[in-house]
Amino acid sequence: MGSACRMKYKFLESPLGRIEISGCEAGVHRIKLLEKMRDSFSSPICPSIGPEETTAALDECAAWLAAYFHAPETVEDLPLPAFHHPIFQQDSFRRQVLWKLMAAVKVGDTVSYQQLAALVGKSGAARAVGGAMRDNPIPIIIPCHRVICSSGKIGNYTGGVGIKEWLLDHEKRVKGKWLSLPPLPSPSFRRKSPVNHPSHSWRC
Repeated sequence: MGSACRMKYKFLESPLGRIEISGCEAGVHRIKLLEKMRDSFSSPICPSIGPEETTAALDECAAWLAAYFHAPETVEDLPLPAFHHPIFQQDSFRRQVLWKLMAAVKVGDTVSYQQLAALVGKSGAARAVGGAMRDNPIPIIIPCHRVICSSGKIGNYTGGVGIKEWLLDHEKRVKGKWLSLPPLPSPSFRRKSPVNHPSHSWRC
């Protein structure tokens, strides 16, 4: 992250636990899951909480995420926050892949690593696409959870396979395949790394 950026933080309580949104006046830098998944969905999604000092981009990001957890089909009509993570500050294959993923793969849909590589004109770069997914600093909004294996297997997700499964199942409601929120994955699928480990980031 740019050393010149004065970082600010906002938090959101979600079915996946507390989410931290960090950024500067220029835009959002990162979305990070801080706590384990909830044990039930009996509690509604709580409003964002955090320091009084915030930015328009952080507020827009929190509003987008809250809408996503309530009704994912509504987010396409919401404004996207500005992004200011260094990955977006220069042209690169990683940035091209992330932008294409966000623009082309909508709620309720999936794409394979190979298909996404072809969408950016690099049909043989499926492995590099996987690397771009691992480097995604803005999960959910840039939907790396929608990228799966060509075989149909769900593939990896740094936040945990259970979280990836939950996000995909949550979005199936858009296609009329779910009448209510999907169940939580079994405890064996939940995150096993320390929730505040300094090297942890929530990526595909």
